[in-house]
Amino acid sequence: MTSTSDLAEHFLRACEEAAIAAARWRGRGERKKADGAAVEAMRAVFDSVPFDGRVAIGEGERDDAPMLYIGEPLGSMQGVAGAAQIDIAVDPLECTNHCALDLPNAIAVLAAAPRGTLLHAPDCYMDKIAGGPELYGQLSLEADVAWNVEQACSILDKAPRDLKVVVMDRPRHEKLIADLRALDVAVPLIGDGDVSAALNAADPNSDIDMLMGIGAAPEGVITATALRGLGGHFEGRLITTNEDHERRAKEMVGDDVNRIWGRDDLCQSDDAIFVASGVCSGYLPGVEFLSDNRVAVHSEILHVVDGTRQFVSSEKQY
Repeated sequence: MTSTSDLAEHFLRACEEAAIAAARWRGRGERKKADGAAVEAMRAVFDSVPFDGRVAIGEGERDDAPMLYIGEPLGSMQGVAGAAQIDIAVDPLECTNHCALDLPNAIAVLAAAPRGTLLHAPDCYMDKIAGGPELYGQLSLEADVAWNVEQACSILDKAPRDLKVVVMDRPRHEKLIADLRALDVAVPLIGDGDVSAALNAADPNSDIDMLMGIGAAPEGVITATALRGLGGHFEGRLITTNEDHERRAKEMVGDDVNRIWGRDDLCQSDDAIFVASGVCSGYLPGVEFLSDNRVAVHSEILHVVDGTRQFVSSEKQY
């Protein structure tokens, strides 16, 4: 039987092509064009992938997203008996603004797992909290900021002033940032890129301890998959900001709209992988345009089953 990991090279190629397409728009101030190029490039690869795939959570509803929309069938073996049935959570260009401005940590990224094991939900917002393996099971979205800071300090043996909690720089986070700083916690602010920030929080070699705040739901599912492989902590709760979001969320998750989803609720299988390719240098090196129409792409494949991380550099001719 085909496992998700058996298709890793195909998913890697999808991320690589999306990264290259987006990188051609780096620094040009055109985030929508960069995102559109990444979506189109990634979607084209999926036509040849030998699986019966589905977008569990991605670019949006069909009416709003012509490709990689939620529920879209993918792959060259749709309906074929015995074909691997795989769901993906996808963001062809995480950090569209950073790509447009040529700032760090723009990536093409996806998570893949057996059908029905990734959260199938709208592309709304998600309140998130993430940390490393030492904090697994020790943080909670049900608790307030002070409780989570006290927990982290106790477990990590740090004073609040030595704790670093990454938060996205958004007006919606004004109170969160103020609360953290009132506790004497350092709060590095990021413009975008909470997937990369959560990976940093789960990395024992990083000086980042936690990620907190509201970001996009697809990235939450992707992050949960990666942190399942790394043993880190992740919780998410869907946030709807309008009646349409609320309606779609109720249609897809029923009475679980206000539920707190643990890491292993968002990604329920060890037969899962996380794949990312760098667009702008940061957590991964960005795409390099070389001489003679060659391009270099730098990526990661993380196998959830055993936490193995493969860092892959490829050169392609264009």
